[in-house]
Amino acid sequence: MALSEPATGDQFGTPASDRPPGAKQPRMIAKGWVQASILVTVAGFLVLGLLAMLTYQFQPPIPDRVVTPSGKVLFTGEQIRKGQETFLRNGLMEYGSIFGQGAYLGPDFTADYLNRAATSVQDQYSREGLRDPHGRTVADFRTNRYDEKSGTLVWTEAQAVAFQQIRTHYAELLGSPKGENGVRPSAITDPADIFDLTAYFGWTAWSAAADRPDTDYSYTNNWPSERLVDNVPTGHVVLWSVLSLIFLLAGAGAIFAAFGRWNFLGWHHRDHRELRFHAPDKVKLTPAQRATAGFFLAMAALFLVQTLVGALTEHYRADLSSFFGIPMDRWLPYNLTRTWHEQLAIFWVVTSFLAIGIFLTPLISRGWEPRRQALLTRVLLGALVVVVVGSLLGEMAGMRGWLGSLWKEFGDQGWAYIDLGKVWQVLLVVGLALWTFILFRGLRKRLRTESVANMPWLFFLAALALPAFYAVGLITNPDSEFTAGDFWRFIVVHLWVEDFMELFTTATVAYLFVLLGVVRERVALTVIYLDIVLYSAGGIIGTMHHLYFQGAPAEHLALGATFSALEVVPLLFLTVEAWSFLQLGARRRSGSSTPFPHRWAVMFLAAVGFWNFLGAGIDGFLINLPIVSYYEIGTGLTANHAHAAMMGVYGMLAVGFAVFALRYLIPEERWSDRWPRLSFWLLNIGLLWMSFASMLPQGALQLYKVVQSGYADARSLGYLQGNTNSFFEWLRLPGDVVFIAGVLPLLWMTWLGVRYRTKAVRSAADPEEVLLFTEIVQDDPAAGAEPDAEPVTA
Repeated sequence: MALSEPATGDQFGTPASDRPPGAKQPRMIAKGWVQASILVTVAGFLVLGLLAMLTYQFQPPIPDRVVTPSGKVLFTGEQIRKGQETFLRNGLMEYGSIFGQGAYLGPDFTADYLNRAATSVQDQYSREGLRDPHGRTVADFRTNRYDEKSGTLVWTEAQAVAFQQIRTHYAELLGSPKGENGVRPSAITDPADIFDLTAYFGWTAWSAAADRPDTDYSYTNNWPSERLVDNVPTGHVVLWSVLSLIFLLAGAGAIFAAFGRWNFLGWHHRDHRELRFHAPDKVKLTPAQRATAGFFLAMAALFLVQTLVGALTEHYRADLSSFFGIPMDRWLPYNLTRTWHEQLAIFWVVTSFLAIGIFLTPLISRGWEPRRQALLTRVLLGALVVVVVGSLLGEMAGMRGWLGSLWKEFGDQGWAYIDLGKVWQVLLVVGLALWTFILFRGLRKRLRTESVANMPWLFFLAALALPAFYAVGLITNPDSEFTAGDFWRFIVVHLWVEDFMELFTTATVAYLFVLLGVVRERVALTVIYLDIVLYSAGGIIGTMHHLYFQGAPAEHLALGATFSALEVVPLLFLTVEAWSFLQLGARRRSGSSTPFPHRWAVMFLAAVGFWNFLGAGIDGFLINLPIVSYYEIGTGLTANHAHAAMMGVYGMLAVGFAVFALRYLIPEERWSDRWPRLSFWLLNIGLLWMSFASMLPQGALQLYKVVQSGYADARSLGYLQGNTNSFFEWLRLPGDVVFIAGVLPLLWMTWLGVRYRTKAVRSAADPEEVLLFTEIVQDDPAAGAEPDAEPVTA
């Protein structure tokens, strides 16, 4: 069946009164859309499964022992693994990085060790009077002396001397009683821990330089850029950069040609329905809807705390010595505040998503709500507070060593973005599962009457995917080998966020527009399936663009580059189409004296389109191109993309959802448009300032420094504390202040929603036509409306 085949039923579905008793609403979209969605998704996950197998098969081996040519044991595989645990337990992935993955204040320890070791080895050979000390150094590092059968890795005597020298350096860096380097004073002083850490860093550096068997490039595809060991971009990096650009141009051309030729979505024709608006104070809410006011207040409070710790985190990049004279690193060091900043970003956005799902459920169910739904909603909010507070305190306690052997369970697992202890991580998955149960209870009557291909089911299935794919992060543990652990971490960081949160977002926004009468249900349904096809086509396999240089084989680079280029295609198309989508309501004739109440909620959704294209599209594609990523990974351009994409897309969405619901929760006499207006402009202006005045130019200069001087130099504290970099860090301050100020009106609105939430509670006897505020009047066939359109109320 073709995608454009007419579906069964009309634009709004067959009214229940016209269907036989017990009959389901037929599928409202062509079967081809369903088949294409399933095919693309299944194919993507089959390839992803194959890549997971290759990751385990070809990740850098951890030797049983590392020895000198004379047989002296330098360190063992067990000490390498203990070094990784020490690295994660102390939150060092939220200070520096390994293989370019982690935080951006401290050094990348892989590149730092490699540069220091190669410098030491070359100096030793120069002092010995060798004719070609550089060539001998390259041979020492690039020759792979690992014997798989015996599990023994042989290092040269010069490399062994370098290991002892570098161990002293890390003891001084991480054990300094003065601090002033981003971690707390005397953070790691145990000589055994320092030895294990140095062994771990040394092993990662060996992986970055030693040639992978049967190839002429290292396990990390010759990353990082390091002239001392002849680490330069491989042929794979150059080839797949060129081909990914070709795929992008071909994909963009194909999608615009197809949608220019065929009107798949169906919203470009003139629609002459008339909207009449009911005032929000005429709308009665269910008990569960009223209970979501607490979620939105918690969301705004978490958002404010997140911005404050974010500002403190950023201050470390401008001044390591103190926070305006206060030695803040003694209590809130950089690695702790960055951990909190990242975790709170996820928490407050997810809190809004949970709330809007519960708020929409009675609307989708045409006003019906089961008993005790409000009680379950309050239980979920309480559980969320416990997980948030417990995990944040646990991360602080774990980094300081207060939890002993329980640091993995209740403290800080140390993997960036999924730092929270395993117990808190499990409880968060359970909480998300409880949320889907709440949604199912509220939707079950409607689901029984609908085809599984229709919007109610898609909304529920999109919600169900959130706990399912966040749970994948449970596979990553502190004792996972880094390459494999990072593979599963990015299933959460990338796939959970960029595919399944995107799917839930699309389903939610589409349903909002249907319920408000802005767009017909069949059109909205088509948008959801289009999202599944386009985002899944690039987003599932495109996850591999995070794994170019962490020890995965070259197949990950090839597929990651190709499919991450295709991720830009839906952003290009949907950004162009978003204007038509958002302006549909403005073209309607309205006979209502009540103004449209949701202007600012729609404005936040419009901002999402802008930031989706800029932050996720342009900034994302820039750093995903392999040849750029080779030099750029783990620098300021990555931070720029993360802020513009996470806050610009999901942050603006979360605020927009809150503003929509608060319009009903806050009584009419206490509502004022000036609060969402102020929040909208302050948040967007602040984010624009952060990006264009600070992070973008700073990242571009750092990228130039990598190309000019090497990766280790560009990631050093000396460079970050230089005058030019410090200037751009201080230049960011006005943007941070404006952005933080934008959270305050939102916090005030959410407080009004709790303090004065509407007293009107919906009962089963209330009519359906006042579920929301929009009444859609009979189309005028003479004006060109579709002949099968029927009057509905939303």
